[in-house]
Amino acid sequence: MKSLKTNLKLEEDRFEDTAMVEGESRRIVELGGTATLEALVAVARHKTEVAFSDAYCERVSRSRALVEKWIREGRVMYGITTGFGALCDRVISEEETAQLQKNIILSHSTSVGEPLSIEQTRAVMFMMLQNMGQGYSGVSLALLERIRLMLNLDLIPFAPREGSVGYLSVEAHIGMAIIGLGKIFENGVAVESRLVLRKHGLEPFVLGAKEGLALISGTTSPTALAALAIFDMKVSTLSADIIGALSLEVNQGNIKAFDERLMRARPYAEQGNTAANVRTLLQDSEIIKDSEGRRLQDALSLRAMPQLHGAVKRTINDAVRTVEEEMNTCSDNPIIWPEGADGHAMSGCHCDSSYVGLAMDSAAIAATMLAKMSERRNYRLITEHLSGMPWFLIQNPGLNSGLMIPQYTQAGLLNDMKTLSHPSSVDSIPTCGGQEDYVAMGYNAAKKALSLAEKLEYILAIELLSIYQAHQFLDPGIKPASVSAALFNELKKHIPTMTQDQFLHPHIEYLKGLVHSGRLVELAEEVAGPLA
Repeated sequence: MKSLKTNLKLEEDRFEDTAMVEGESRRIVELGGTATLEALVAVARHKTEVAFSDAYCERVSRSRALVEKWIREGRVMYGITTGFGALCDRVISEEETAQLQKNIILSHSTSVGEPLSIEQTRAVMFMMLQNMGQGYSGVSLALLERIRLMLNLDLIPFAPREGSVGYLSVEAHIGMAIIGLGKIFENGVAVESRLVLRKHGLEPFVLGAKEGLALISGTTSPTALAALAIFDMKVSTLSADIIGALSLEVNQGNIKAFDERLMRARPYAEQGNTAANVRTLLQDSEIIKDSEGRRLQDALSLRAMPQLHGAVKRTINDAVRTVEEEMNTCSDNPIIWPEGADGHAMSGCHCDSSYVGLAMDSAAIAATMLAKMSERRNYRLITEHLSGMPWFLIQNPGLNSGLMIPQYTQAGLLNDMKTLSHPSSVDSIPTCGGQEDYVAMGYNAAKKALSLAEKLEYILAIELLSIYQAHQFLDPGIKPASVSAALFNELKKHIPTMTQDQFLHPHIEYLKGLVHSGRLVELAEEVAGPLA
C-alpha cells in the first residue's frame, strides 16, 4: 500500500500527468470514467486539478440540448416548468424559468451553524460534477465548467453544515456562491462571492432551466462526506493491525492465536488477512519468540484481533463499495433520459440517500468496535498488574502520572463514538407538506461518520504512544521485530522517551497525523511489504 498522502494509488486510467511544476509531476483527475475514493480525496484533500473527458462533455451537452428543446415545445416537466415539492402542480412560464432557478437557490440556503471545512466543501463540489456529469441532469456544460474552475482556483464557498436531511441546503449555499450571492473563503475569511469572483475576472453565473434544481438535488453532500470518512476509516483498519501487532509484542503475547491453520477453521477472508498481517509484522520478533509458552492464551483484546478487526474490515469494505457505486450514479430528479426518438424526462427519487446512510451507520458501529478494542489494549499496557510494567508506564509513579490521562482521553472519545453510533437512517421526520413523508437522513449518517473517523485515529494514536513508551521496560537484549524497530526509530525523531511527566498533547497530535496521513502504514510496509 503506497503512501495515501503522496501517491493515493493514482492509476494511469484515472489520472494523467500533464506538466512539471517545480520539478514534481502534476496530476489531474479527469472526470468521465469511473471515479474512486482516491480521486475524490485527491481533489478534496490535496487540491488536485480537475478536467473533463470528451465523453463527459458530449453526454452533458446531449442532455442539455433535450431540455432546451422541450422548453421550446412547452412541455410540462417537474422542476423545469413547474414548482418544486408540494408545489409541483404550479406551472411556470418560459419567461420565469431563470427566476425559478434562482429562487430555489435562495429559498433552500437554510443550513446553519459552522461551515463545512474547505476539504469537505471541495468534496461536495467534486460530487456535484460527478452527479450532473453523468448526462442525465440536463444542465449546461458551462455550469459544470464554472464549478470545475472554482475548484481548480480553490474558490471554495461558505456552506453551513447543520440542518440537512440528505440534500438541498448545503448544496444551495454552494449554489449561492456560484451565482454571486453567497460567500467564498479567501485567506480563511468568508467574503462576498461576487467580490472574489470579480478578482478572478468572473461574473456571477446565471442559471438556466433546471440548473438550480440540479445543483441542490441528489446525494452529493452525503456521498462526499461519506467518501472522506470511509477513506480514513479504511486507512485506520490497517493502522489498527499494525498498532495491534505492536501491542501483542510489547505485551509478550501468544502468536499462536494468529496461526494460519486456526484461521482456516473459520475462513473469513478479512479475519485471515488480519492474522496474516500480524504474523508478517512480527515474523522476526525475538520478543514474541521468547514469550512462547508464557501464557496459554491472552486476553480477548489481544487474541481476538483477527476476529474483530476482520469483521470491521468487512463492514468498512462493504461501505467503500456502496459509496463508490453512489459516486458513479446520477442522483438527480427528474432524470433526463436521452435515448429514444425524443428522449424522456422522468421523475422518481434517486435523490434518496438510503444507500449511503445505511452504509455509514454500519461503518460508524464498526469504527467504534475497532476503537473499543484499541482502548482495552491500551488499558492493559498502563495497568501494572495486567502488563507487569510500572503503573502508567512511568519510572516513578505517584510523583509522575505518566500515561494515566491519555486513557481518560480515550474513554471520553469512545463515549462520544458510542453515542454517535446510534443510526441516523432509522429516523424519519416528514417534510415538504407531506410530499416528502419519508426522509432517509443519509446526510447526518455521513456527517457523524467524519467525526467518528477522526476520533478513531486519536484512540489508535494514544495506544501507539503507550506502546512506544512501554518498550523501555522490556529486556533490551531481546530485539523487537524489524517493523517495530523501524517505527520506533521514526517516533524517536519526534517523541522523547518519558522518564518523568511531560507535555503530551503534541505527541498525541503527531501520532494521530501519522495514522491519518497513511504514513504509519507506509513505514510498516517499507519493511514488511504490502499488508492486506
